[in-house]
Amino acid sequence: KREGQKMYKAEISSNQSSQENTIELLNERIQNFQYTIIPEVYGSGINTKKFGDTVWPEMNFVMFAYVEENEALLIKETIEELKKRFPREGISVFFTKSEDL
Repeated sequence: KREGQKMYKAEISSNQSSQENTIELLNERIQNFQYTIIPEVYGSGINTKKFGDTVWPEMNFVMFAYVEENEALLIKETIEELKKRFPREGISVFFTKSEDL
């Protein structure tokens, strides 16, 4: 973290089918991109359910990253691009301000 930079927690969730593309694009656009992935996430969205079972076989993944403001903007742009490329995968990103104590 550079002095005076606002920090954000980015939380990205999507169908597992877009995970590789998401990681690849973010790594290309953000130098030394650091993140954590929870690879198998179950849930119910507006249009579909993802429980990893025989009735609802798909699953999501969740990615967390703590980034500076300029990187948060790059993440937002990247996710918007991925949403256009994969409109049915339910890709979303949320940001929360993060502070050191």
